[in-house]
Amino acid sequence: MAKKVLVVDDEKLIVKGIRFSLEQDGMEVECAYDGEEALRLATANTYDMVLLDLMLPKMDGFEVCQRIREFSNVPIVMLTAKGDDMDKILGLEYGADDYITKPFNILEVKARIKAIMRRTGTKEVPQTKARVVKSGDLELDLESRRLFILGKETNLTAREFELLELFVTNQNKVFSREKLLELVWGVDYPGDVRTVDVHVRRLREKIEANPSEPKYVHTKWGVGYYYRG
Repeated sequence: MAKKVLVVDDEKLIVKGIRFSLEQDGMEVECAYDGEEALRLATANTYDMVLLDLMLPKMDGFEVCQRIREFSNVPIVMLTAKGDDMDKILGLEYGADDYITKPFNILEVKARIKAIMRRTGTKEVPQTKARVVKSGDLELDLESRRLFILGKETNLTAREFELLELFVTNQNKVFSREKLLELVWGVDYPGDVRTVDVHVRRLREKIEANPSEPKYVHTKWGVGYYYRG
């Protein structure tokens, strides 16, 4: 399956050049020319990579990067015309995986993209192949939908199991409460994000030795929740 890349830059000639070059390598490319459009596309679609310019109309690259990180761990490479090292460092602190300074050689861009895709691709294990997932003291049987802690079965509700399965199979990925609501309860669910908080609290009570100091399900303040085994 072709890799899908989102290219975001307000300079249309740059976007055109990158798009042509990546498509020559068999990649599927979508483009955005301002921050709001980029965020809309990133929210509505799944990409293997985002090339994100720093200086954008409507919403700058830092904010776009930060907002994407609230619901996705897609690799993000920042494109910047600035030579200031602080800008580069700040870009990485906002959740970017790499940065490239303009003017750049398109061959360098392609090499960076391929290197990051190789690195992230090795971590992708289809969930359908992993029937039993072990993490710390936890063991999830995805086929029978049962949880064992230190060999002893712990009963979970269907929603609790689905929530835990999502966390365990996406370790260290931060999910916003809205994204969890969408993925576990469905886009048509009429409730609000407080439902997620209640289920996370109940899940912690069942899997954590000390729910007030969780070992597995952690809170990213102001963003959401993530799992670390």
